[in-house]
Amino acid sequence: MSPSAPAAVLVDSHCHLVFRQFDGDLPDVVARWREAGVATVVHACVEPSEIPAMRSLADQLPELRYAVGVHPLDTGHWGPDTASVLREAALADPRVVAVGELGLDLYRERNLERQLEVLASQLDLAWDLQLPIIVHCREAADPMLRVFRGRFAEGRLPSGVMHCWGGTPEEMGAFLDLGFQISFSGTVTFNKAEAIQACARLVPADRYLVETDCPFLSPAPRRGKRNEPANVAAVAAKVAELRGESLELVAHTSTTNASRLFKLGLHTV
Repeated sequence: MSPSAPAAVLVDSHCHLVFRQFDGDLPDVVARWREAGVATVVHACVEPSEIPAMRSLADQLPELRYAVGVHPLDTGHWGPDTASVLREAALADPRVVAVGELGLDLYRERNLERQLEVLASQLDLAWDLQLPIIVHCREAADPMLRVFRGRFAEGRLPSGVMHCWGGTPEEMGAFLDLGFQISFSGTVTFNKAEAIQACARLVPADRYLVETDCPFLSPAPRRGKRNEPANVAAVAAKVAELRGESLELVAHTSTTNASRLFKLGLHTV
């Protein structure tokens, strides 16, 4: 069966559609993801000014759900009232299904102390709202695990997903032990992504999602081009190949996991 026509529905568990890359042809993008069997797209949030646009997009697209949060590379957008803004947005719209994307990024920035402050505030918010978190973690597994293990020991670590997984099997095991889902993006299709591919083979069936992180990280052979939610079928196909499973099974499994985590109410067959 072609990756564009899975027998079970797919969920793109992480995308960015309000970016300018989609200004010219979003209706065509939507038509392609519907044709590819994508039943739900979960829109991540980089910083609060995106929230009105995401809400407006959800008004137009019944399959869109979204998160509210501040990306670790956008801590400059965190101010004294940001937590209140995020809280009010989440409480005002049941289509808000997560807090994020939040996390740590020591690949592009070194302001760890500031990132930790913003992370802590968002973890508190997610726990208070009983929403899962969407976690960005790049070159920061050790400090992230310290934070998460501390909260886990205190009994106040939200559920969530390690989005766009780029770590080792050992790091994956540590996050799995804390209850997290692991989400694979187009990077799993890259030829040299040996550690990520090993993770896709090893991750338990009830603990993984698939995503695009569009407009970034198009799967091979479209690497370097603009990504879009329809391409989550190619991600699922690669995961299926690595696990020695059918695309139908991976679509069913990843959709079931995403529906459970984000309370999407999807009925998979």
